[in-house]
Amino acid sequence: MLETVKYLIGSRGASGFGSKSTAEEVTETCPDLRSITAIITGATSGIGAETARVLAKRGARLVIPARNLKAAAEAKARIVSEFPNSEIVIMALDLSSLITTNNAGRFAHHHAISEDGIEMTFATNYLGHFLLTKLLLNKMMETAKQSGVQGRIVNVSSSINGWFSGDMIRYLGQISRSKSQYDATLAYALSKLANVLHTKELAQRLKEMGANVTVNCVHPGIVRTRLTREREGFITDLFFILASKLLKTIPQAASTTCYVATHPRLENVSGKYFADCNETWTSKLGSDSIEASKLWTASEIMVSEIKKGLETYTNRPTERK
Repeated sequence: MLETVKYLIGSRGASGFGSKSTAEEVTETCPDLRSITAIITGATSGIGAETARVLAKRGARLVIPARNLKAAAEAKARIVSEFPNSEIVIMALDLSSLITTNNAGRFAHHHAISEDGIEMTFATNYLGHFLLTKLLLNKMMETAKQSGVQGRIVNVSSSINGWFSGDMIRYLGQISRSKSQYDATLAYALSKLANVLHTKELAQRLKEMGANVTVNCVHPGIVRTRLTREREGFITDLFFILASKLLKTIPQAASTTCYVATHPRLENVSGKYFADCNETWTSKLGSDSIEASKLWTASEIMVSEIKKGLETYTNRPTERK
């Protein structure tokens, strides 16, 4: 009850910020970001778009990967109209597919399978990001070492990650093979729990490698974005009316991501979970290092099998007629 009251009144925590803080507010004292390149998935709308806008305002060079290049171009135009000196690069990327390797967040109300054979919510929200991070990691470590500027990875999760319990890999296998046991909320919770565990395991690996790169996870808060676009109507509208006192504005929802990505106070802080710009606890399963290691191993296997299948397909002899 006390935590709910603190949230509603915007009580500030140890960081000096709280649930009512905005992305612009938390970055006011951050260093000049003109030497920084920020890659932001989901930057065409909602929280991602506000994150991109604020980081551009602070001078960061942006890379916006997107499935819909028209939407990405429009997002770029909006930022440039406000900050004409912004440097923004648009790239084609579909995080739901490891083959055509966007939407950085997906809540699929209907069962769907990615073209790689993985349940769509898990593929988009977690596995695509796992691979993207893996592909960028060596470059990040190299750049951080040469520049002396610490690299930061921010994974966006949700407090709903605590709603999942049980065997993650088994459930993923079940819903990737058949829709009979598919539950949209449970699948979303699974993908967000995977984000938390990915953060935990990657932080440990980065520490062991002595890399000047950190990784942390954030819960942005409850906010109505295009994440609910597949289910518009009376029920959804009623829910958001009833929950309106708990909702954040988009600038407030983007604050924790921007805080974790830029604030000097978080130098060398890694493997943590943040909400309302303050470190907090995740679920029991989300703090389990054994589960984190198991998920990492399973993710490596899924990625390697998909790559192997792609190589077999692309290298087969061309049939002649």
